[in-house]
Amino acid sequence: MPSARKSIFAGYHPLLNFLYFGYVMMVPVFYLHPVLAAISLVSAFAYSVYLGGRKALLLGLGFILPVMLLAAAFNPIFFHRGATILWYVHYNPITLEAIIYGIVNATMIGSVMLWFNCYNSIMTSDKFIYLFGRMVPAMSLIIAMALRLVPRYQRQVQRIIAARRGIGFDVGSGNYLARVRNGGEVLSVMVTWALENGIETGDSMLARGYGLPGRTAYSNYRFDARDRRLLMAFVVLMGFALTCFLSGATEVQFYIRFFLANHEPYASLAYICHAAVCMLPLALELREDVLWRSLLSRV
Repeated sequence: MPSARKSIFAGYHPLLNFLYFGYVMMVPVFYLHPVLAAISLVSAFAYSVYLGGRKALLLGLGFILPVMLLAAAFNPIFFHRGATILWYVHYNPITLEAIIYGIVNATMIGSVMLWFNCYNSIMTSDKFIYLFGRMVPAMSLIIAMALRLVPRYQRQVQRIIAARRGIGFDVGSGNYLARVRNGGEVLSVMVTWALENGIETGDSMLARGYGLPGRTAYSNYRFDARDRRLLMAFVVLMGFALTCFLSGATEVQFYIRFFLANHEPYASLAYICHAAVCMLPLALELREDVLWRSLLSRV
C-alpha cells in the first residue's frame, strides 16, 4: 500500500469538503451515542488508512489508540456515578455506567482525532481561505494557519533534527544532559523559525492586500454537476439522520442507569444514514479505483 494517495474527494468543491467534515466531527461530539461513535470511529479509521497508508495506520495504533485507552480508563477511576456497582477499589465504587461512558467517550475522541487527520489531507488552507476569506479575512487566515500548524511543524522539526544529526548533534545520542541540551537547542531553533514564519506570512498577506475591501482573488473552484449530485446526497442523508436524532429515536442515557432507546425503524434509519454519510467519500475513492483498474485492463 502506498504511503499516501491522491484523493478523489479532495477534487470536489471546498464547500462539500467542509460540510462533510463539519458533520462527521460535530455529530460524535455533540451527540454522544455508542452506535454513532462506533460508526464514526470505524469510518474514520478506514478513510484515514486509505488516504495515509502505513503512516496513518501507525498513527492510529501508536498514538490514538493509547489516548483512547487512557480516556476509557480515566472515567471509571475518577467518576463513580451509576447504579450498577461492579467492584470497589480502595472503597471507591467502579460502576458499569461509568465504564460504558468512558468507552463511548474514548471512541468519540479517537474518531474526532482520525477525522481531523483526514481533514488535514483533504481540506487545505487555500480551500478554507476561499470559503471564509471574504467574510472574516483575519479570522480565516488565523484558523487556516492554526489548522496546518501541527503537520507543518512536525515536518520542520524532522528537518532540524536531521540537519543536526548530520553535524553530530543527534537528539537521541549521548548522556542524559547531552540529550536534554540538544533537545533544547532544537526547541530554540523551532521557536525562532515559527516566529519568523508568522511575521513573514503576515507581511506577505499584507503586501498582497489581503482583507482589503474590493480585493479580488483568483479561484479555480467551480460548483459543477458532480458537486450538485454529491450535495444532494449529503443533504438527504444528513437531513434524515439529524431528523431522527432530534426526534429522540436514538436517545441515550448514561446515568444513573444506562439506557439506549431503540425506536424502530427510525433508529435503524438514523444509523444507516449516518454510516452512509461517513462512508460516502471512501466509497467514491474505491469506485474511482475500480474504474481506473478497469480502464487499465482494457489497454
